[in-house]
Amino acid sequence: MATTTQVREVINAEGRPIKLEVAYDVKVHNESKYASYLPVYDTTTKFPPTEPFEFIDRGHNADPAKPNLLRNDAPNFKASKLTPRVGTEITGLQLSQLTDVQKDELALLIAERGVVVFRDQDFKDIGPEKQKEFGKYFGRLHVHPVGAHVKDHIEFHSIYLGKDNLYRLGRSTSKLTTTGYHSDVSYEHQPPAITLLTLVQVPETGGDTGWTSQAAAYDRLSEPLKVFLEGLRAEHSGFPQAENARRDGHFVRREPVKSYHPIVRVHPVTKQKVLFVNPGFTKRIVGLKDEESDAILKLLFKHIAQSQDIQARIKWDDRTVALWDNRVTAHTAISDYDVSDDGEGLRQGFRITTLGEVPLGVNDLRSTWD
Repeated sequence: MATTTQVREVINAEGRPIKLEVAYDVKVHNESKYASYLPVYDTTTKFPPTEPFEFIDRGHNADPAKPNLLRNDAPNFKASKLTPRVGTEITGLQLSQLTDVQKDELALLIAERGVVVFRDQDFKDIGPEKQKEFGKYFGRLHVHPVGAHVKDHIEFHSIYLGKDNLYRLGRSTSKLTTTGYHSDVSYEHQPPAITLLTLVQVPETGGDTGWTSQAAAYDRLSEPLKVFLEGLRAEHSGFPQAENARRDGHFVRREPVKSYHPIVRVHPVTKQKVLFVNPGFTKRIVGLKDEESDAILKLLFKHIAQSQDIQARIKWDDRTVALWDNRVTAHTAISDYDVSDDGEGLRQGFRITTLGEVPLGVNDLRSTWD
């Protein structure tokens, strides 16, 4: 079944009339408890360019020992590493009940471990206002310039792949794999810090997410290559994403931008050095000739995608929430399940993304833009 769309004229949360493209088949979801989180597109509201703002990472406030988050005497509490270099899994603790002190320690833990996965959560049931309030604690919420969102909550990026909407498969039929490592919208002048993803429906098997540690990827490089890369910036562009959206008939609510970010970034709290390039949005290395740039980016992209010894992968259920730091990881969805009429199910959720600081590299090398 092709992607189902229907355009409606509705009143948005601010009381203004808009045109809303509904990107799912209502009949498929008429008994779904989470139909309000399905993908829609406001095709009326335009947003101006993102204005510079001051960002203070919550991890600065945290006790490095994290006594309030990790020294928990609850009988069911457990925190364990997913892999040695990336990822921590926590059970027995509800995100919706964390104190501010615990959230600060969580911000630091996410920076240190790249991704933190919480199991058996009630987060999907606390409602969009409380969900947004939780996200805003960590930073300004990002509005995706082209992606599907949740009705009345445009800050929620709707994640959906089912028989009535195959758009997230993209052009994967022309490629050998559906995986595509990226750091969320890294082309922004102040690209994302923490992203939160929760799924409300999942296939019986498949639909995992993989992360790779950009800190470990940097550590693995030879010293001469580290020194060389530390003095360079790379172009991250949102133009191809916007052009593809327009080609596919989707609304571009904010015009695309380019940024020239340090290839080696320094995390503001942990001070760890990380690679800050990704196959999704990084297009070229500034100052190098085309062949030089292509060769080095090909090496780095291969390193990021194929180094399984610095990666983690999680299997979802509908009570799992993952939070990751886009500054120190790249990630990919793994769309390995069949969504046909006789397939293995659908995958539905929503993503909340917070914007961070202007990237800073080694020796105060800062991001620039036109």
